Amino acid sequence: MTRKDQVTFLAAAWCLSYPDELLLDRVPLMRAALGEFPGALAPFATVLDSFEHKDLMALQSQYVEEFDLGKRHALHLSYWTDGDTRRRGEVLGAFKKVYRGSDTLVNTRGELPDFLPMVLEYAATVDMATGKELLQQYRPSLELIKFGLLRDNLAHTEIVQAVCNTLPGASPADEQAVMRMAGFGPPTESVGLDPYDPRLLPMKGA
Repeated sequence: MTRKDQVTFLAAAWCLSYPDELLLDRVPLMRAALGEFPGALAPFATVLDSFEHKDLMALQSQYVEEFDLGKRHALHLSYWTDGDTRRRGEVLGAFKKVYRGSDTLVNTRGELPDFLPMVLEYAATVDMATGKELLQQYRPSLELIKFGLLRDNLAHTEIVQAVCNTLPGASPADEQAVMRMAGFGPPTESVGLDPYDPRLLPMKGA
């Protein structure tokens, strides 16, 4: 475990979570911790600046619009691989099993266990090795989240990229390359999916 990765993951977990007073109080701490490592603060700078200069209600409204009102930037890792299929229940159970295996009480705060900020916080504060394994397993999901944020020119793009940069291998150049990374051929249109939906469905072996 490197200290830089730990700080990056925890700051990313906080910055990708619903903003509240506690989060705003943590901005100086994040700046100081990230500032200990060359280049670590830069991907977070725009988001941290917004925390310092925007009204909290405006920040909360923006977060809901960007992350809660649609699926374009869904922060649940298995959404991108399993959608709302029955198999996703098994996948979510696997996340819970990982948390239980750590002998640490993980507060899900009402979120599904594959919620990216939760996985990042788990990696940063409980078990970096296992947390990174989960992130690497769902690397295609991370990359698709990043491309979705990039498409809409959102500042959180750089934060997700910073997380990807801690994992082995270079990031794919585009969404087609993500599909190849995940072992899929060219995407096919599926019933019930928007033809521009970048999810990896249908999964291999489904």
